[in-house]
Parts: sequence; structure tokens; C-alpha cells
Amino acid sequence: MGKTGRGGVGPAGAGARFDLPESDAFTRPYWDAAAEGRLLLRRCRAEGCGAAHHYPREFCPYCWSEDVGWEAAGGRATLYTWSVVHRNDLPPFGDRVPYTAAVVDLAEGPRMMTEITDCPEPALRIGMPLRVHFRDAAAATGEAGATGEAWATGATGAGAGLAFPVFRPA
Repeated sequence: MGKTGRGGVGPAGAGARFDLPESDAFTRPYWDAAAEGRLLLRRCRAEGCGAAHHYPREFCPYCWSEDVGWEAAGGRATLYTWSVVHRNDLPPFGDRVPYTAAVVDLAEGPRMMTEITDCPEPALRIGMPLRVHFRDAAAATGEAGATGEAWATGATGAGAGLAFPVFRPA
């Protein structure tokens, strides 16, 4: 057998998934929360800082303190910028074109790369209010759904129990 592609699904290029994260003990709380329909951020607890940040890191990117913790985000955002993707050769993105890749400003402050769903391109506006929802990674490919625990233990197919935060108009 050849090498496996990302997500460990068969030989490279044969069913490989390029949208699945490589989770570890540090990011597991983020992905477990997403599977439960909750968006988490990291917030600095250092005196005089308190900045929220995303993507999850083990230190504050503003003051370099390692005193940071997980915090639930409210799920509100505004659209900062977007681009409609019409061609993508990496599985499973090619099956979803066209889709709207975006950067949003979370209400808590950080910017986040994501996807806008349930909104035609002509209706998109810079600054428009958005709300988070979650795309089930297994459902996106027609695989049987599973729990976040199944994803954590690798008990089922690629993406089972894994969800991605995406945004739609509020």
C-alpha cells in the first residue's frame, strides 16, 4: 500500500481529504467543542493584556504570555472580505465549487478564516452581520455521521464526528 493522504484515507490521491485538521492534545478541545456546535477562542490571562486570539495557540501572540485559556465565543461576526472559489482540485473542495472563502471579524475581536454559506454572492457586503453554524465533515462527503468521540478515537471514517465552523447571514 502507498502512503496515506491527509485524513488517513487510502493511498495518497485516492480519496485523500485535504480539509481535515491534524488534531493533537492541544487543539482537541477546539475540535470537540465544534463537534458540539460551540466555537472556542483562546484568551490571554496576563495582567494588562486580556486579548482574545484565533487560531488556537499555546501563547498570546500580543504579549507572548503562556497564561492563556479557552473561552466560548458568542458566534457573532462581521464580514471583512471574501472571494468566491470557482475551481479547486483538492478533495473534497472540488465537489463544493463555487464556494465563498472569507475572513470575518469575530465580535470578540479576532479575525478568522472561514466559509460563508447560505448567501448568494450578490448579497455579500463588507461589514454584514454573520452568525456561526457548523458543517459536519462526514455529512459533507455522504459518510455516516458519528460522534465527536468517534472522531477523537479514529473509530470511523474520515471526518466522522468532526465539524467546521462556517458562517451565514445573521
